Amino acid sequence: MEYNKLPGTNIDVSKICLGTMTWGRQNSDSEAYEQMDYSLDHGVNFFDTAELYPVPATPDRYADTERIIGNWFSSRNNREKIILATKIAGPGDYTAHIRKTGFKGSSIEDAVNGSLERLKTDYIDLYQLHWPERMTNFFGKRGFNYVDDGWEDNFQEILEKLKKIVNQGKIRHIGLSNENPWGFMKFIEYSKIGLPKMITIQNPYSLLNRLFEIGNAEVCKREETGLLAYSPLGFGVLSGKYRNGKIPENSRLKLFPNLSRFSNDNCIKAVDMYYQISQKYNMTLAEMSLAFVNDRPFVTSNIIGATSMDQLKENINSINIKLSDDIISEINKVNEEIPNPAP
Repeated sequence: MEYNKLPGTNIDVSKICLGTMTWGRQNSDSEAYEQMDYSLDHGVNFFDTAELYPVPATPDRYADTERIIGNWFSSRNNREKIILATKIAGPGDYTAHIRKTGFKGSSIEDAVNGSLERLKTDYIDLYQLHWPERMTNFFGKRGFNYVDDGWEDNFQEILEKLKKIVNQGKIRHIGLSNENPWGFMKFIEYSKIGLPKMITIQNPYSLLNRLFEIGNAEVCKREETGLLAYSPLGFGVLSGKYRNGKIPENSRLKLFPNLSRFSNDNCIKAVDMYYQISQKYNMTLAEMSLAFVNDRPFVTSNIIGATSMDQLKENINSINIKLSDDIISEINKVNEEIPNPAP
């Protein structure tokens, strides 16, 4: 396994991060335990979860994923071996069963305390805002729409609340998710007046969505922050298992057909082109797709997600695959022809 420093810290995190959002829905407790055991045995020391998980989120399964992880910590007595990241859910109809107050009032403190209890730990290494309170372009929205959303600037207020919780020792570091350059930089500017710094940003990044490179990648370089890349296989589309119209049983697109972000016509065409490149160089499409993300200079860690042990093993092994300049050049040609078909 290879490791990076969590930006601005002395904490080493594996370049492969274990994603968890299927645990408690597509994966049972025992399957999740097997994934965590295998990952730790193979050098993965970074786990990412959220109070929202498993997804799709429903009231009856609220925060079940955190409970599974907490029970695993308790059974293995190994909390100190894992760098643990979790998130507070943002506002919206989708999360009304969690809370309707966004990050206002005592929401952040209440969310942290709830996560600590479920995770059976007294500290969280990285605490993230899952998505912004304001209306902006994330979760598949390609461009920004001018709308009156009634949002008022509360960046400083949020950071002051997080600073209090950091000082209490409940969280060590903070980060963002599904954020744009404007919001990223606003938070960073406040860190220059004594408030804690958002050291990571967890956004989608894959061969099908390289929009991060347009603005946020420069923020990472100039401000010494890092990307935690999620959906590096685009809900499994970049595994190649949906090629030629196939929709395997128990796959995400079979179970949740409304999750169509990665299955439009341009995605299908791009996947076929990337597949041909992977075959030319004797790799699986998944291996090539993950290897591409692993070695981007702005990526701190690549968040993988697997529903089977075979998938998990292939995903972790991608750290051992290095793409030549020729392969990168061919990948870039596809991206020029079909840029970012899955924003």
